[in-house]
Amino acid sequence: MTSPLVQIPLVDELTPAILERAALPVDFTVDDKVRRRVAECREYTATAMSDGRAVYGATTGFGPLVAFPGRAEYADQCDNAINHLIAGHGEDLPTAVARAALTVRLWSLCQGRSGVSPEVIDSLCAALRTPFAPAIPMYGSVGASGDLIPLAYATRALRGEGYAYLGGERLPAGVALQRAGLAPLELDGRDALALVNGTSVTAAAAALALARLRRSYDSALTLSACLADLLGAAPAFLAPQLLRAFGHPGAVRAAAALREQLEGTVPAPDRPLQEPYSIRCTPQLLGAAEASLAHADRVIADDLGGISDNPLFFAEDDLVAHGGNFFGQPVAFAADLLSITATQLGNLAERQLDLLVDPHRNGGLPPMLAAGPGRQHGVQGVQLAATATVAAMRRDAVPASVQSLPTNGHNQDVVPFGTQAALTAMAQAERLRWLHGALAVALRQGAHLSGVHSTQRRVGAPRCLAVLERISAVVAPVDPDRPLDADIRRAAEVLDELADPGPDFDAFACHHEEQQP
Repeated sequence: MTSPLVQIPLVDELTPAILERAALPVDFTVDDKVRRRVAECREYTATAMSDGRAVYGATTGFGPLVAFPGRAEYADQCDNAINHLIAGHGEDLPTAVARAALTVRLWSLCQGRSGVSPEVIDSLCAALRTPFAPAIPMYGSVGASGDLIPLAYATRALRGEGYAYLGGERLPAGVALQRAGLAPLELDGRDALALVNGTSVTAAAAALALARLRRSYDSALTLSACLADLLGAAPAFLAPQLLRAFGHPGAVRAAAALREQLEGTVPAPDRPLQEPYSIRCTPQLLGAAEASLAHADRVIADDLGGISDNPLFFAEDDLVAHGGNFFGQPVAFAADLLSITATQLGNLAERQLDLLVDPHRNGGLPPMLAAGPGRQHGVQGVQLAATATVAAMRRDAVPASVQSLPTNGHNQDVVPFGTQAALTAMAQAERLRWLHGALAVALRQGAHLSGVHSTQRRVGAPRCLAVLERISAVVAPVDPDRPLDADIRRAAEVLDELADPGPDFDAFACHHEEQQP
């Protein structure tokens, strides 16, 4: 028996959580107020166009060809808007991103400033109630006139052309629509340009990256506490007075969270007065990460609540407003900040893993956490993979938002590359999950070797012990050596569940299986 669809009113605030939920079929409900404002804007748009007013993309050519008249028939103009943009490169975006982008577009169009027909709203809602997802190539948008090429592929698939996914299977879009019980989308007037002329892919990818990084921030707190507890680090570095003097509220909150998780810890007598920075400076680092995530959250929330079309229609002022709301610079900056934040959290996790496998600094545990060094190799391969992943993260932390290249006949003479910034942030967030999964496996092995779960040991922070027990339930001790890639994935899933027990993270997976470690 299938579960009923989750209903979400289109008058609600659009959040990253809703976009994650949209990876699965969801019922977005349209009330009479939304329908009325969409219909009224459509009527005003049609009047403005029939009155002989210049309306970009409807009565004119596109981009630098704006000085030339468009096609005489509006339906033909819609075809042309889509067809000339089908030129993307690369593998397909994950279906979760494609569906999240449709959701962002739907939310924007429902604000009644884009001039689309109510039938477009109904078609988007109908598609999102099914597992249908358009096949959209990774590259094509510079994020400066909206995500033109990716959204053109999405619109084309909704019309039954090109390709789409249904239940994970890539099919001709017409076949996918038929199997999903959907009718091909029909376009006229302003419909085509309104569907493609916004930064919905950028906003969707950035929001999904943010949601994942918020869970990873919680995982970083949890793993840092478990490491400090396992090694017997004295919690003096978390003194409230010390952190208040630092002056950064995020660090104060991070220290408070770490103190809470470490309540009941028993310091080891042989630990140094001052721990390495990968323990001692965790509240300062994590506090800075929290502040960065909070800033990105505000920017992305503004973007999800805004309208990134061109032009916009204001019937109450008799105004057809042409401008640059499709210029995705705010989210480009925010997405680059997410990538940088993820990378530094990755640096922390990799260094914490190194501390744990080093017999000179790990409180007497064997090198590489090997149960029998030489005969066994413990988590040696886990650390090698973590080093490779951190190197990849550092390379991709170079900001995309300042890599402006003029294009489109110098019509788009400065561009923000927000789409690439957002997709990179998503990739960085996934890599950070792998690193946290690797560290969790190492902590589980360290706990096994130190006897944390034996009857001989009766000390330690109860919350940290509970986390290690959760990880131990899915990751067995490494004795003897065995492949650990699946253990890393399982540990990462446990950390996700600990950070947010609500979503089904397997269903929300934003990357293809071959991208997993």
